[in-house]
Amino acid sequence: MEFVIEMLNIRKEFPGIVANDNVTLQVKKGEIHALLGENGAGKSTLMNVLFGLYQPEQGSIRVRGEDVHITDPNKANDLGIGMVHQHFMLVDTFTVTENIVLGKEPHYGKVINNMKEARKIVQNISDQYGLRVDPDAKIADISVGMQQRVEILKTLYRGADIVILDEPTAVLTPQEIKELIQIMKTLIDEGKSIILITHKLKEIMEVCHRVTVIRKGQGIGTYNVAETNPTELASVMVGRDVVFSTEKSKATPKDKVLEISNLIVKDSRGIKAVNELSLEVRSGEILGVAGVDGNGQTELIEAITGLRKPNSGSIVLNGQELKGKRPRKILEAGVGHIPQDRHKHGLVLDFSIAENIALQTYYKEPLSKGGILKHKEIQKQAKKIIKEYDVRTPHEFTPARALSGGNQQKAIIGREVDRNPDLLIAAQPTRGLDVGAIEFIHQRLIQQRDEGKAILLVSFELDEILNVSDRIAVLYEGKIVAVVDPKETSEQELGLLMAGSSRGGKVGIDDV
Repeated sequence: MEFVIEMLNIRKEFPGIVANDNVTLQVKKGEIHALLGENGAGKSTLMNVLFGLYQPEQGSIRVRGEDVHITDPNKANDLGIGMVHQHFMLVDTFTVTENIVLGKEPHYGKVINNMKEARKIVQNISDQYGLRVDPDAKIADISVGMQQRVEILKTLYRGADIVILDEPTAVLTPQEIKELIQIMKTLIDEGKSIILITHKLKEIMEVCHRVTVIRKGQGIGTYNVAETNPTELASVMVGRDVVFSTEKSKATPKDKVLEISNLIVKDSRGIKAVNELSLEVRSGEILGVAGVDGNGQTELIEAITGLRKPNSGSIVLNGQELKGKRPRKILEAGVGHIPQDRHKHGLVLDFSIAENIALQTYYKEPLSKGGILKHKEIQKQAKKIIKEYDVRTPHEFTPARALSGGNQQKAIIGREVDRNPDLLIAAQPTRGLDVGAIEFIHQRLIQQRDEGKAILLVSFELDEILNVSDRIAVLYEGKIVAVVDPKETSEQELGLLMAGSSRGGKVGIDDV
């Protein structure tokens, strides 16, 4: 039997959109098969059909050579299919073990849950696949990367030998990505098959055997990874040539826009997450902040934008002290904020795209007058941004949650840039996005720089930091340990600095 999964001529429609248009996917036993496409191409929809969350209008599915009708996820589990969703399905207040066995707990007799046995099973599976998960830890207390391992463990506990991973590296640090790749290789060695939904070409080239490309809901073709390359895959995915290195003219920084001095910000545990940090960003430059997740990036951004109260130090924008001001006052002073978590802090998912685009300015003319919203003006503004930023949506009334991650991100960036801020904070602006969307967003950031704006770019993607920044500030344990020129450094040197090594014996903001 050659194929363990066959999805033949699948068609899935939603009101106003055909998400999958006659798509075929065939996965061999024991392979890692990538499903590649732009944001909104229909990758997750196709896998949700395979997992029983959606029912297709047309097409058929075969599992291990037999025709099946997958009515719901329980049926998928019975067929040995497990899915790790991009947004995890875990209960924060439960332990790892409680989450993994939920709904399928081992019992004493027929009624009483045997959690001691459950813990033992979870530990055994964790050891077998090298997942290194603590069965007793609470979900709320473990990292995002560890939560993902819990989701993988959950599918294995339910007997999955076909594992769907939906954008698994979108929220991981570089080290966690390396560890996940090793876990995937271990799963294959143990006889599993993996479908990897992704748009990260580097990961496909490193770990996948074959790749099926979907573009605008249609299957374009399946390729042997060993016989292709990132440039070919990128052009097939977006339907045009993609430029990987962003072209930009030399920056000509002018006046200081943001000046932070001796800033101390404590985290929710009362520990100094930002520790006497000083930096400045000038108009007409992009300052990239590089650092391993958890070194104070979140607290720094929250302090600048008024979402967290600094303990001491100063945050000055165009000569005006921001410390202690409310978020709205800070935004009105000239700060734009692309948040690192678009779902938690960027959008109200049940609001329409038009309403989300109006979130920062709905109380001002021309969007309202005398406290009354002017819906025609809100729709007019939304249509302009949707067109200008290539937000792919049936119309401006579509709920934000119905859009792909890339289109949600484009709407947020359009909203923030349209406000014409002096300082634009871009936190993980391309997290989870495809190469076409990344290219588009990088061009927009550089365009803002060229128009004289100050850009503070915070990213865990070192190639993004190196590609887009004019200067790079390296953050370690809440302090800036070096500021370097991207033309005079490398990923290796940045990696060492991010781990706490000093540069040439110098530490501080004057390293350049």
